[in-house]
Amino acid sequence: MAAAFAECYDPTGARHGIPTYPWRMAPDGLATRRQLRARGLRPGGQPIAAQVMFRSRRRKSGVQVGYLYRIDRALPVRPMTPGRTAALAAAMLARRTCPTCRQDAGYCIPASLGECVTCAYPEDQRAA
Repeated sequence: MAAAFAECYDPTGARHGIPTYPWRMAPDGLATRRQLRARGLRPGGQPIAAQVMFRSRRRKSGVQVGYLYRIDRALPVRPMTPGRTAALAAAMLARRTCPTCRQDAGYCIPASLGECVTCAYPEDQRAA
């Protein structure tokens, strides 16, 4: 058995506190949040049932974890209400509005610039 597999395989939860499985080896009936969402479900307040663990070069610890939830205890996604739709539309409008010229840029303003491209690079706009 490979060392990475042995480190990640703990179906009883003795080492990590909750049942732990290697990447793509979780038993049927468990799913991540994204997998639940793809099925039109949400965890619905249930506790974490298990976790999948895999090596990652991006993490400082070298290991990344994904939490798993039971599919049979998941609840359907709440329907979108008119109030939530309006709030989402207002938030997206705020992300598209330039704070300098106060106009809708038609795209989300990059956080790195803090304003629309026209306001961020006015000398380039004059030349064109």
